[in-house]
Amino acid sequence: MGIQHAGLLVDNVEKALEFYLNVLGMEDASKERPNLPYKGAFIQVGPQQQIHLMELPSVDPKTGRPAHGGRDRHIALQVENLSELEQRLEQCGHPFTWSKSGRRAIFCRDWDGNALEFMEATTGIDNTRMKIFSGL
Repeated sequence: MGIQHAGLLVDNVEKALEFYLNVLGMEDASKERPNLPYKGAFIQVGPQQQIHLMELPSVDPKTGRPAHGGRDRHIALQVENLSELEQRLEQCGHPFTWSKSGRRAIFCRDWDGNALEFMEATTGIDNTRMKIFSGL
């Protein structure tokens, strides 16, 4: 068993794609997206893992959410080099926080307020079943 995709609600799929493709350096896999009655996009984050962006109304508030994404519902992605992500976010002027637990992890939100966690691949973790996202 594994996670195939996580679905995130966005206000504007084109704007969301700018964040995931241009800020984070992820890969557009929307050619695999079936014809659905709403706008959306698929983002590839591993050989079998995707983020599905769905342009649908959200009941989640945009304000009043915890400032640190680790204290809100979020998805966690493993990256090869956290320092490269840190530099990329700083160059884009995109806000982020480091993990409050002291471990090496970065939290940020996309432009729709969805919380994302990025953890660096470390020794001692079994990565044999997961290709680490290396788009950064």
